[in-house]
Amino acid sequence: MTIETNAMLVKSYLLLLFLIAALLTSCDQSEDESPSIEIAAPVSVIQVETDQLSRHTIATGNAMADKEMEMKAPLSGEFHLLNHPSYNRPYKLGDYVKEGQPFMEIIDEEYVNGIALETKRMNLQLAEKTYDRQKSVYEKGGVTERELQDAELQVTTAKNDLENAQLRLKKMKMSIPISGVIVEFPNYTPNSIIEQGAPLGKIMNYYQMYIDVNLPESTINEIKIGQPVQLTNYSIPDDTLTGRITEISPAIDVETRTYLAKVRFSNPKLLIRPGMFVKTLIKVNEKRDIITIPKEIIISDQKGKRVFVVEDNTAFERLIETGMENEDQIEVVSGLEVNDRLVVKGFETLRDKSKVKILQ
Repeated sequence: MTIETNAMLVKSYLLLLFLIAALLTSCDQSEDESPSIEIAAPVSVIQVETDQLSRHTIATGNAMADKEMEMKAPLSGEFHLLNHPSYNRPYKLGDYVKEGQPFMEIIDEEYVNGIALETKRMNLQLAEKTYDRQKSVYEKGGVTERELQDAELQVTTAKNDLENAQLRLKKMKMSIPISGVIVEFPNYTPNSIIEQGAPLGKIMNYYQMYIDVNLPESTINEIKIGQPVQLTNYSIPDDTLTGRITEISPAIDVETRTYLAKVRFSNPKLLIRPGMFVKTLIKVNEKRDIITIPKEIIISDQKGKRVFVVEDNTAFERLIETGMENEDQIEVVSGLEVNDRLVVKGFETLRDKSKVKILQ
């Protein structure tokens, strides 16, 4: 071959290589310039609105009857239990009773004889006659003033003796001291002899009740006397009673960092029994006309607290500042506006400016 022929072959080979490189470059550019397809993430949204938010503190304790009284034998003797006037049978544990109902009698003839009621009544009558006679004579100058005063003193002494005797006899009969329910009732054999001071039973009136609760120190300037309280018991979950704070201790327990408060409440259906474990819910603070959102939708990381809002099918990240909160909701101080469309479902995988599809 000639030199000219070789030069032409080299040029042809170089031209072929250039065409191949150009073709490959064209293919790569074509692939790079092809449009990418982004899949819209399905989300659910709510419209941001203003609402009110309450913060509560929870405390527990044992419910106690507002009134209770233990009955004891006022003297020794033969014990006789009377019949309940409503049931025409002897009193029993759990009976509802009313103040003033006859309850029991003590029989002791020796005790009665020792009182000598009739003798004291006759002594009073005699003293009164003597005083009347002395008074008549005194007006005529027949006795001295001292003698008249002695006669009057005899009348006073005789009256006191008679009244004391009547009081001692009254102790032999006992009436129900307060209205309520018999919650303790010892069993005595009929006509048995009991000693003075022997227990006869306990009555509780738990139509009105109270509970002592220990509240955290942080709430002492927010909880006031008269403040409403909600009360519940695990055995009656569908019924909520309402009470009020009636007393507050100003002292803080140095060990528990709590203070004592007393809650009183009505128990008209007797759903709460004395000694029951009760949970109280006490409002500590409340704000109105504020933006609140569910706490569970907030993403917290090194950026801070953030949520997503939707505009034109695009999710935008919003950094927020929060305030007061309760178990479920939290106040948004800044970062959201009323009528924003807030993502509440499907936010976990979103990025700023992600395309979204709103689910109905």
